[in-house]
Amino acid sequence: MKFFLSALILLFQFSVFAQDAVIAVGQAEQEKDKLVIDDPELSNLTGDQKRLSLELVEILRNDFAFYKHKFNTVEYSDKGKSSYTVPAVDKWHSGGVTYFIASQMINSGAGVEAKFKVWSILTKKEILSQSFKVEKDNLRSNAHHISDALYRSITGKPSIFNSKIFFVSDRTTKKDIEKELYIMDFDGRRVDKLTNYNSVVLSPSISQDNSRIMFSVIAAKKVISRSKVKMIKNIDLKILNLKTKKIETVSDKPGINSGAIFGSGGDLIYLTLSYTGNADIYEMSLNSGKMRKVTSHYGDDVDPSITSDGSLMTFLSNRPGKAHIYTMNPSETEKDVKRISFVGKFNATPRFSPDGKEIVFSSWVDNGFDLYRIGSDGNNLVRLTKGFGSNEEPAYSPDGEFIIFTSKRMVSKLRAVQDIYIMNREGEILGQLTNDFGRNFSPKWSNL
Repeated sequence: MKFFLSALILLFQFSVFAQDAVIAVGQAEQEKDKLVIDDPELSNLTGDQKRLSLELVEILRNDFAFYKHKFNTVEYSDKGKSSYTVPAVDKWHSGGVTYFIASQMINSGAGVEAKFKVWSILTKKEILSQSFKVEKDNLRSNAHHISDALYRSITGKPSIFNSKIFFVSDRTTKKDIEKELYIMDFDGRRVDKLTNYNSVVLSPSISQDNSRIMFSVIAAKKVISRSKVKMIKNIDLKILNLKTKKIETVSDKPGINSGAIFGSGGDLIYLTLSYTGNADIYEMSLNSGKMRKVTSHYGDDVDPSITSDGSLMTFLSNRPGKAHIYTMNPSETEKDVKRISFVGKFNATPRFSPDGKEIVFSSWVDNGFDLYRIGSDGNNLVRLTKGFGSNEEPAYSPDGEFIIFTSKRMVSKLRAVQDIYIMNREGEILGQLTNDFGRNFSPKWSNL
């Protein structure tokens, strides 16, 4: 346990560095498409079906509101009277609309058949015509699926609408400190608890196929010392199969078995171990258990993140005396190690963007943590937060358009709250995803 504590101490030390050419917090100007999601045409529906239909469209609008840096979503005056069956393309064009989404809801048992059409008004072409089955019990998942189909028809790219967020919360804490693993929709809804250790869960990480999640847990173990049985605490690494719900132990060596991430192939993982007395990053095969040392330094090396092709790793190290961010080629031990952060007194939680071109991280500046992003080559540093609580543990969305993070705020001298927020990659904060759900930590996005 002392190894775990000593490795984490580097997160709370001080050093003074400065990084040149920091771009301040700001919102990039961008021309937006004018988007209309019209009220639906309702055909022979019961009262419950009408309510279901209207709620469906409202969820779609809320979903698209997250992409406010791309779309200016506006109301339409005709309110769905006949926009599906009698499209008024010329009228929409004169109103400056770029994309128009119309729908028709038809009775379908307990639910509705939701028919959608998307028009590109500039080309005056229908770019999507598709029907979906919508049921009351699966409304939100059905709605997010539809939102993603509509978004793809417009942009040709996947959205965040079907994605999930994993996080740790102390919601169940009573007398002793407990932190368990949870999952929720990208918008903070439909929260579900995944573990029941009555202990402390740390550092979740999702596999690239979204089927497994790794995490560490503080475990109590019996050891025999001088013919006496003692209880010690250790940081063990686990894997949860999200389909079977089965949990297996991956590594339980003495000390730290934490900060683990999946490699590009699915078999390899990268984790921090301290059983030799120093915290270093190792590569490990899940199939064979074979390990290879990736970092080898007298400083503590922790918290790796790796690009999708496995060619570049970033990690946190106190090699310069305080915690700063490095990159390296993980194919060999200590290959091409390069320090890239010089901002703040110390740094934490570096995470790659999906394309591997950027790293987002937190830095201790002005007596609190704030978020920054930087090019993977160490150039183009951008400050993302300022004057918005103490902000930590950032992670990119699977499309690279958004960043989730935790923000800690003092509500009284004795009480602090820590919730999960979402911003776009330019630093525009879009909203709070958790509220009155205990203190929340380590949010990670699924790969959908």
